Amino acid sequence: MGMRSNQYVPDLGDAIRIVPLSLTQDQRAPVPGIPAAPTAQMTYRGGPLLSSVDVFALYWGAGWQGAQAALVQQIDQFFDFVVTSALIDQLSEYSVSGQTIGHGRSSGSTVVTTPAPASSITDAGVRSFLQQQIAAGGPVPGPTPNRLYFVFLPPGVTVTLGGSSSCMAFCGYHDNINAQIFYAVMPFPGCNGCLGGLQTLESLTTVSSHELCEAITDAVPGQGWYDDNQGEIGDVCPWQTKKLGAYTVQLEWSNQAVACR
Repeated sequence: MGMRSNQYVPDLGDAIRIVPLSLTQDQRAPVPGIPAAPTAQMTYRGGPLLSSVDVFALYWGAGWQGAQAALVQQIDQFFDFVVTSALIDQLSEYSVSGQTIGHGRSSGSTVVTTPAPASSITDAGVRSFLQQQIAAGGPVPGPTPNRLYFVFLPPGVTVTLGGSSSCMAFCGYHDNINAQIFYAVMPFPGCNGCLGGLQTLESLTTVSSHELCEAITDAVPGQGWYDDNQGEIGDVCPWQTKKLGAYTVQLEWSNQAVACR
């Protein structure tokens, strides 16, 4: 997989996988003479699961105020819904001894305008921001074994990871800091490749559901449920969506069904 096919493999020697840019149906089709990707088989590597996920969202930048304030409310409502939805129920097949995946909760959100993000921020910059907000106390709660922070970047701000940039190569990712702080980074879908033919809210719920399910089942990338060739459970099914209640979410790989569902 290479950058020109809009598929991304980090070159940092880690297991971080990303939501790639959306491909057209023609681009998704196998190239003649090249076999289709093998069936995925996730195996458990012994790491932590977010068995009762606790989501807290940070909307970084003044761009989330004013015209985007309604979108903040809609995303918050999505998290309130999805953490106790059928999407979480289907992840129960990835429970392991001592870590039974069940419903979680959304602990709230905050808009952080100071410091303002630059037009391009690195993953290291996102980590530093998140750690500063946690250390400051206030509206951002501290880490727990189940807490998952979502950092939403405002319109016009890109993030770079492993030498690649959002809206050029990817649309979101999740990672961890010392297996203690679990987070997902959500650039604003300001390009066709990250809209995937969807409306802005639909794109954000699609990518958020991808990262939510992957973080639950593989909180430290590569140490939970993982396939060495296909990656995490969302990586097998990018931009394959379904309606869940009022929301659009991504299909996730099921070992039991041997399919995206």
